[in-house]
Amino acid sequence: MLQSSRTATAKIIVAMSGGVDSSVAAALLKRAGFNVSGVFIELYDLPCLREAEKRAKRVAKALKVPLRVLDLRKEFKKEVIDYFLAEYRAGRTPNPCIVCNKKIKFNFGGWMATGHYVRRVGSKLLQARDKEKDQSYFLWQLAQKQLKHILFPNGHYTKPEIRKLAKEFKLPVFETPESQEVCFVQKTTEQFLSRYIKRKPGYIIDVKGKVLGQHQGLLFYTIGQRKGIGLSGGPFWVLKKDLKKNLLIVTKKEKDLLRKELTFKNVNWISGKAPKLPLKVKAKIRYRSALSPATVYKNKVIFNRPQRAITPGQSVVFYRGEELLGGGVIR
Repeated sequence: MLQSSRTATAKIIVAMSGGVDSSVAAALLKRAGFNVSGVFIELYDLPCLREAEKRAKRVAKALKVPLRVLDLRKEFKKEVIDYFLAEYRAGRTPNPCIVCNKKIKFNFGGWMATGHYVRRVGSKLLQARDKEKDQSYFLWQLAQKQLKHILFPNGHYTKPEIRKLAKEFKLPVFETPESQEVCFVQKTTEQFLSRYIKRKPGYIIDVKGKVLGQHQGLLFYTIGQRKGIGLSGGPFWVLKKDLKKNLLIVTKKEKDLLRKELTFKNVNWISGKAPKLPLKVKAKIRYRSALSPATVYKNKVIFNRPQRAITPGQSVVFYRGEELLGGGVIR
């Protein structure tokens, strides 16, 4: 929980998105005696962002805290959207939220706070009390220089408790629905990509090389995908993508998607120091996947049990108990 300390009298910036989570985070900090100011970050041009800005201003007014609007659209396009498109063009499936947290949302300097569901205890990051809402997976790229001045008030609460607090604080956002994971996509990822990436049709084949049909652009599919392949006689799952030959390889056996081993790059350790390897951990290969026992080597992870649809471009993230140790990008 938030406690009075010498930091409580210092100024703290709260990233206020206009949603219930960041709004309650600001209210909790003010109640705890912090000198709170808000910042609303302009990331892209969409009607939903204008509405979010209006909500953030209403919340700031209700809390009687100043709110600054910061235009980071150029930085967001360069660091997040361009990265997102480049990864898809390379045949990978990226996670832009992780990059956004590292490059955009946590680079204000001084003390700051967000509405993320995660706990910081000293120099350590821990999973949120609400394991269903825990967002530590998205923060594995953060460094100690960023973490030492960040507070996460919501990590000690469940989502229902946060909504209840929003009512108690009389915030005009307590019924605001959940935001989508990839905020700038708006509708579907395929529709967004279609605006920037030219489709290059090619053949769909099975694991034996038999041609089953035609895909509508290899970059629009992801490993483990079942819907939208467009083949009769299924179900089929996307097993591999051969970019050189422009082939989409599918299988009728879902067990073909199981793998016990992956390689990774761009490793980051939250402590700032690499641990002694090999290291026994619990790891997950996507936000909604379960934690699974594994062993981490220099650039490889071997799971005790096979994992479904290990996907290049996604993140493999490591835990010890509730503590987030770090992670890497799946090759």
